[in-house]
Amino acid sequence: MAEHRNPDDLAALFPQAASEPIDPVAMARRDLKKALPKRFYREARAEPVEGGFALTLDGKPAKTPARQDLVLPTLAAAEALAAEWNAQEDIIDPSAMPLTRLANSAIDGVRAALMETVEEIARYGGSDLVCYRAEGPDSLVAAQAAAWDPVLAFAREKLGARFLCAEGVVFVTQPEEAEAALLKAVQFWANDKANAPFAVAALHVMTSLMGSALMALGVAHGLLRPEEAWASAHVDEDFQMRVWGRDEEALERRTRRWRDMEAAARLFQSVQS
Repeated sequence: MAEHRNPDDLAALFPQAASEPIDPVAMARRDLKKALPKRFYREARAEPVEGGFALTLDGKPAKTPARQDLVLPTLAAAEALAAEWNAQEDIIDPSAMPLTRLANSAIDGVRAALMETVEEIARYGGSDLVCYRAEGPDSLVAAQAAAWDPVLAFAREKLGARFLCAEGVVFVTQPEEAEAALLKAVQFWANDKANAPFAVAALHVMTSLMGSALMALGVAHGLLRPEEAWASAHVDEDFQMRVWGRDEEALERRTRRWRDMEAAARLFQSVQS
């Protein structure tokens, strides 16, 4: 196993962002296929620089896969990344560094495709999880209503977006006014030039993991804690397990994906500090 001595060399360890939507699960799988380098640095720190706070390794700036400096807009965000790097022990394991992977994607990918990413998030409104309800049994219908009706009320009252619901497998076309209001609500988080790539990248990850832009915005606005939103996104799966028994493979997958969800929510909050 080759030992890396230069922070620049670490860029090859993380996947380079591309134009397609961020897929944190696929990113983690690619990371795991790489030979993991030994930890070579003594300390990771957040250092003030022009335009924000840089992640440094023994005083040298860490780089993204595209060889850009890993600079965050707030001290809280940079310190969170530094803590992730300091938590590495004998080897540097990207699968245990979801904040770094997300920050890399924000800098190398989302920053150059900000509005495209905003639009990708908003398109989830056309098939948002909370709009598709079971016809039965009554216990599942009630569980979905308890978890998702407050999200629809939030969209209606806070965002001005009145979404329609459908039962079963019937597709429902949402009103243009609702989709326009959702797009505006997502665009709001792209207004701050410094924070926007990180906030939008985090929203995209939360949206794609939950299948719901409305729940991701609920987390962004403080309606839902990340763990509450995550539980709401798995109402159907939990019901099936109560009926048919635990699915250990599904639960293991959920645990892995939760790490990315939690990191996205944490990065989102930290760049608002």
